[in-house]
Amino acid sequence: MKSTEPPTEFGEADRLQTRADGRFAPSPSGPLHLGSLRTALVAWLMARSQYARFLVRIEDLDPQRSRPEHERSQLADLRSLGIDWDEEPTHQSQRLRLYNDALGHLHGQGVLYPCFCTRTEIREAASAPHGALAEGAYPGTCRRIDAMTRRRRIESGERFALRVNARSAQVAWHDRLLGEQRGTVDDFVVVRADGVHAYHLAVVVDDAEQGIGEVVRGVDLAESTPRQILLQRLLGLAPVSYAHVPLVISAAGTRLAKRDRSATLADRDEPASVTLALLAHSIGLASVRDRVESPVELLPEFDLTRLANEPWVLS
Repeated sequence: MKSTEPPTEFGEADRLQTRADGRFAPSPSGPLHLGSLRTALVAWLMARSQYARFLVRIEDLDPQRSRPEHERSQLADLRSLGIDWDEEPTHQSQRLRLYNDALGHLHGQGVLYPCFCTRTEIREAASAPHGALAEGAYPGTCRRIDAMTRRRRIESGERFALRVNARSAQVAWHDRLLGEQRGTVDDFVVVRADGVHAYHLAVVVDDAEQGIGEVVRGVDLAESTPRQILLQRLLGLAPVSYAHVPLVISAAGTRLAKRDRSATLADRDEPASVTLALLAHSIGLASVRDRVESPVELLPEFDLTRLANEPWVLS
């Protein structure tokens, strides 16, 4: 394959008409808290309001954190709220061939390089100024290593990750909730030093292979979007539309976590319809005193623009 370099700048003008199929992709590392369930509800409403498919994908690439019991409880929570899906849930751990094929494509383009940096070295490098890169971005330390040194370190058995040479690409996109966005892409990891495929690679490949056109997820993942758009371009994949849902925070103003009281369905000890009404109220579709038996009841009034951009406080 002919060697090439990633573009240094592209934006909304490069986008194509996207499909409306949506998905929810939890990591089975614990029970779903209300913030995740709220995002799942918005993603389901977005797809169903457009008569599109809705899929569930289990992001279980990390064997140290993924547990089958957590997957079972997550799917049970979705079902209890009336959130359904159109196909059997897929598992990233069963899709490694797709990720390796994508890596082969990136290798052929000459945009990957081995990174030998430890976490400590990356933290120290992140504290130095990097010009156009955001604070904490990887400055390309191992990109500057000569070929002979790389070969010697690899042959000596030194562990390494694989990074994309992003050339500080400038990426602009329109977020359905955040509006116009722009970011600079650092050299990000696509394969970790332990051999596990990284989130950025897997999610881009999965969304394309499954025909996903509308990605609805938490706003904490918005900063990863420029990297994923760049990967879409490098892999020749169709673009998708993004909507990043505001987080749920506790009454103390902290980001909601599984340890917070009343953070999960099991913690709340109330009918699922009551929790569903609470989530519907948080996105402007019901009164907090309403009883909503099914998310289907919310479809006639669903409008993504009614969702506030501020975090929702769980009292």
